[in-house]
Amino acid sequence: MPVNEKIPVFAVLGHPNEGKSSVVSTLAEDDSVKISPIPGETRECMEYPVIIDGNTIIRFVDTPGFQNPRRTLEWIEDYTGPGDVMIPEFIRTHRGDEGFFDECELFAPLADGAGIIFVVDGSRPVRQIDAIEMEILRKTGLPRMIVINTKDKQASENIETWKREARKNFNIIRIFDAHRASFAQRIDLLESLKHIDPDWQPALENTVLAFKADWHQRLEETAAIIEQLLQTTIRHKVEGVCKDPGEIETVRDQLTESYQNQITEFEKQAHQRIKKRFKHNIFSYELPKHSILQTDLFDKKTWQILGLTHLQMALAGAGIGAGIGSQVDLALGGLTFGVFTAVGSILGAGSAAAGTKKMAHTKLMGLPLGGTKIQVGPVEKDQLLYVLIDRSLIYFYHAINWAHSRRETLEVGEFAETDISAHLSAAWKEEFKKPTREFLKALRKEDSNTIKTASASFRENMVGILENISNV
Repeated sequence: MPVNEKIPVFAVLGHPNEGKSSVVSTLAEDDSVKISPIPGETRECMEYPVIIDGNTIIRFVDTPGFQNPRRTLEWIEDYTGPGDVMIPEFIRTHRGDEGFFDECELFAPLADGAGIIFVVDGSRPVRQIDAIEMEILRKTGLPRMIVINTKDKQASENIETWKREARKNFNIIRIFDAHRASFAQRIDLLESLKHIDPDWQPALENTVLAFKADWHQRLEETAAIIEQLLQTTIRHKVEGVCKDPGEIETVRDQLTESYQNQITEFEKQAHQRIKKRFKHNIFSYELPKHSILQTDLFDKKTWQILGLTHLQMALAGAGIGAGIGSQVDLALGGLTFGVFTAVGSILGAGSAAAGTKKMAHTKLMGLPLGGTKIQVGPVEKDQLLYVLIDRSLIYFYHAINWAHSRRETLEVGEFAETDISAHLSAAWKEEFKKPTREFLKALRKEDSNTIKTASASFRENMVGILENISNV
């Protein structure tokens, strides 16, 4: 790499349709990378920088596949000039020759000193043309790694052969599934790059540290998103007035539906923010059909799957029904008008229950107050809030494990939500339960100082949970 260049640059090379673009998309966390099953779609180099806090920390260059490797190797073997200008000389000699258009294009970043990541499809056998391409890259003398892309389950049959051939030509060999790579696996690959060449190690160490710091910041922001979702939900309520006693049940049901829809929308917005924080901007995948996130937030099945017993659900419904309190005073100018009885109503597991307040037939400042005031929420018991936490953790699990290069649907059993059941609230140990319990308690007290302290403790605790899920 050039002496004055502090940012590592890697050209991702290989035969057409081997997964180069998928590797670039996954490593750069960029779902705008064009990925096509049609060989030869990439004809020009495209650079994808990784930017953290406004600074580019590494660049990946997606390149065309080799077009004429045999004749390229022949030219290189006949070349007698200085080795450090061999690639620029090849480009100068063949620029304008349509038969070497792709080679000139893919060699361009190498002429500028980029390192090499050579991608091969590990699901197929090694061919003679692969050996030729690997020999070409060896003769460049540039730091190089081979990534054996395990595109399907048949890859294991050919991996050992690929590894034997790769050892002849590459400094580092990595097995990598670009469509299923987790953050930990991406970091592991970048860690390997640190050893590609001693001169590159300091810059790549900084790159890996920047990736890890950014990841931790994402976890902190995810914890803050979950915190905000709980704060919004715990305080939320909807109200209405019914003047016809015979319509009370109808109005109550309408307000309950409105309440549930609004809480569901709060959850949806929180999940979208999590998705965006993990750089899923263009392509979106459909959650698996068996996912708990496909079940309505207020469905009993949701609560049962997340570990709440029938007794807990019944208590949750009864507790939420007490959300209004036993009486309400309307005060104005030091005067109090009316004391009204609250009627609790259990609307089913997970929902806020309505309280109805019979208002006195009187007037306040000339305005009629006759009728029945109906209020749904705020939620008093914690079960709904824990369900929101768990569903956010499950959504986080999907977001971090969906590689940016992936376009196909999930396979049966892939990203099983049972894999993280030990990290959901029903299975938490006391060390994880206490900060959440204290946070929810503080929110109900509405004391700003207490909330501030409890919120910080909750976020720190939640980051620990997110870190544990990241390693699943």
